[in-house]
Amino acid sequence: MATASDKARFYLEKLVPEFKEYEKKKIFSKDEIAAILKKRSDFEHRINATGPKPADYAQYAAYEMNLDTLRRKRIKRLGVKSPMHSGQRRVFFILDRATKKFHGDISLWMQYIEYARRQKAYKKLGRIFMNALRLHPTKVELWICAARYALEDHGDMTQARSYMQRGLRFCKSSKLLWLQYAKLEMLYITRITTRQQILGLDGTRKSSSMPADSATDPNADVIALPVVTEEDINPSLGKEDGVDEAALENLNSTPALTGAIPIAIFDAAMKRFGNDDAIGRDFYVMVSEFTNTPCLRRVLGHIVEFMMAENATSPHAQICYIMFPTAGIEVTSARFPQAFGTSLSRLKECKSHNIAGNKSLAKEIVAWLQPLMTLEGLDPDLQKVMRATLRNVEGSLS
Repeated sequence: MATASDKARFYLEKLVPEFKEYEKKKIFSKDEIAAILKKRSDFEHRINATGPKPADYAQYAAYEMNLDTLRRKRIKRLGVKSPMHSGQRRVFFILDRATKKFHGDISLWMQYIEYARRQKAYKKLGRIFMNALRLHPTKVELWICAARYALEDHGDMTQARSYMQRGLRFCKSSKLLWLQYAKLEMLYITRITTRQQILGLDGTRKSSSMPADSATDPNADVIALPVVTEEDINPSLGKEDGVDEAALENLNSTPALTGAIPIAIFDAAMKRFGNDDAIGRDFYVMVSEFTNTPCLRRVLGHIVEFMMAENATSPHAQICYIMFPTAGIEVTSARFPQAFGTSLSRLKECKSHNIAGNKSLAKEIVAWLQPLMTLEGLDPDLQKVMRATLRNVEGSLS
């Protein structure tokens, strides 16, 4: 039976041609090559000895990643020809051995996935995901990572949804997975609407032009610049491509863009978790981050309506009800003071209907207002109102 030293020697002997190339092309000096050989020898003996740890493989892979980065920089500086993917293959070889030895260690799988993703080794990454998910179908982080990879790297929402739906079959009780599924749908909507704005397909093609005298008015406070879109750069684009306004309107009314899918996910999650108002609040907070998404208020409105219908005295439901008027409105916007006034009216309404839960609601209000008061550009009068509201609310906590 081969000993740890025999195994280490076997793997190190395969590196002889690589070291000869380093010396011949002067990528590394003799002293540096000796240091690299010693370091690799130490790692190989550690991982081939009895009782290696996952951290040994992780450190070995990290060392090889750093070495490969240095090697690439030297090759570029010296202008020599050398196989560019030899370092990549070695890192993959180490991580492959690591995940076979410790297939239950999720951190090793995540290191493997992140490295393959950085290297854009998409075929390799597909196999890694397949093996990892087959071995760990109940690990939520793997399903989330796979779905995000499908959307962010390939723009494949069908595959991303497939990962999420398969994940929910194995992890039905994971609140995080339900939230991340809805977040993925919101990200998809945001990406599509952003692309439409860039191409001038969101209605700006009709209204993007400005009055000729607005840019030259000497009495104007600022110089107004027109919004430039793809249509302005190439005016014939719409005619040549046969852009159909009715088709664009139909596209914007599809469930994928109107927020129907995030709403359906929210409804399914609430049914799954017995209308848990804490989860409802988590959904509200997550969706409210997408301030520039057109369907924001429709999705948030549904969440608030659902929560208030189920339990109108819950502090979680009430804080969502109070915050909703200001959702998607910048604090520097002219519309914000009026919206905030509506929120204050709702606060008084909730306090009068839920005296027993006022302390819990007060904590929610403090957590909402304190970050708002630190934002730049906040109107001083509005800041005074917020400060007075905070004092009033904090008084109920004492």
